[in-house]
Amino acid sequence: MKRHFLIYIAYLLLSSSCSSFLEVDPKTSISGDNVINDLTSAEAALNGTYVALRDYYSVNFQSIAYLSGDNVEWTGSQSQIQEFINHRVNAENSTIASTWNGIYQAVNRANNVIKVLRDNQELDIAAEDRARILGQAYAIRALSYFDLARIWGGVPLILEPTERVGQNAGIARSSSEETYAQILSDLSAAEELLGETTDRFIFTKKTIWALKSRFYLYTEQWAQAISYANRLLSDTNYELLNPYYSFFRNNVTGTRESVFELFYNANELNPHRGQWQPQTNGGTRQWAPNAALVSLLNTPETGGARNELIARDNQNRWYGNLYYRSPATDPTYIIRVAELYLIRAEASARINDYQQATDDLNAVRTRALLSSRTNSENQAEILLWIENERRLEFAFEAHRWFDLVRTGRAQQVLSISESFRLLLPIPYSQILADPSLEQNPGYSF
Repeated sequence: MKRHFLIYIAYLLLSSSCSSFLEVDPKTSISGDNVINDLTSAEAALNGTYVALRDYYSVNFQSIAYLSGDNVEWTGSQSQIQEFINHRVNAENSTIASTWNGIYQAVNRANNVIKVLRDNQELDIAAEDRARILGQAYAIRALSYFDLARIWGGVPLILEPTERVGQNAGIARSSSEETYAQILSDLSAAEELLGETTDRFIFTKKTIWALKSRFYLYTEQWAQAISYANRLLSDTNYELLNPYYSFFRNNVTGTRESVFELFYNANELNPHRGQWQPQTNGGTRQWAPNAALVSLLNTPETGGARNELIARDNQNRWYGNLYYRSPATDPTYIIRVAELYLIRAEASARINDYQQATDDLNAVRTRALLSSRTNSENQAEILLWIENERRLEFAFEAHRWFDLVRTGRAQQVLSISESFRLLLPIPYSQILADPSLEQNPGYSF
């Protein structure tokens, strides 16, 4: 009880500088007709929404995704970060609080754009531009809620702009099913509004098709996952680049392998690089490939060309080299063609189409300079092949932890004894800000 009281006092002392997702800083909000009143201001508001998306995908969300899996180790000294590797995350963990707030900031900015463009038809914005901007805002909100659901399960669905402190207090958490239904609704709204163009840095109808394929994989709607993957895998604007490292080496961006990546520049750097690169390259190397991953990547039968993901510094320590550019303008890869092949492979295996599953798996393996798998009629064997391929194909992308959780394999693979830890605790700061917010089962507070 004494510990709880001290935490509460600390929270009160800091409350003037900390805000919950239910609060908003009026200096940075994009609210109402006073801000969005023409095409230029609508574009600016949309750009601000992309900034919020890039912000939460920079370090905090990635820390949860990387360190909760079994590819990456933490070399820093902050004990709270080690909680993800130990699978003993506490509600007071600052990283989950920052991630929650960051994602809801993206949601709120999307909500502002959606409300104004949806409800104010008299604005002097051409219908085509209105649809393009509105569709991207729906897409950002969909991806944001998808990431919230992957971490916490059902969350409060805030669908209107938060314009004043405490406005949304008392809104209960939705169920996981309700949250996923909202994600699908937003994806479908975006799909209807956006054009069928190829752009690897903003949301288009094609981006939505890829995200719907991922959505249906997570919700185990196999035929739909295959159908949406097919739309891009049959499009000549998208292909696997050979060899594996062609999509990121030599400072390339927006290659034909990319479906959607977040763009950074010299004025808005990607903090990823500093986390991965060693001190000799100007980084901190606080995220590092663990021994098991290094072994897999350096073994020709499993790593192949993917050993280009790692390198050694002057102290003979391995570091991740997917993010390497100077200045740190590396894109963050949200979805690539390789993922669509492996989505189709997994979904095909689930419906017993083992030939298609093996063909798609081998397409990814071949371009990684690995030998093809022979055909198998054993579903469990094929699914394990795909799981292992995804582990290495996306070694430094935000997939491994979520893959193991969605397939029910996390407890076995990661030796997690308590099933409730597959979802993270709602941040303690949020519970204090709104006592009606229900904590995930198994956690204190």
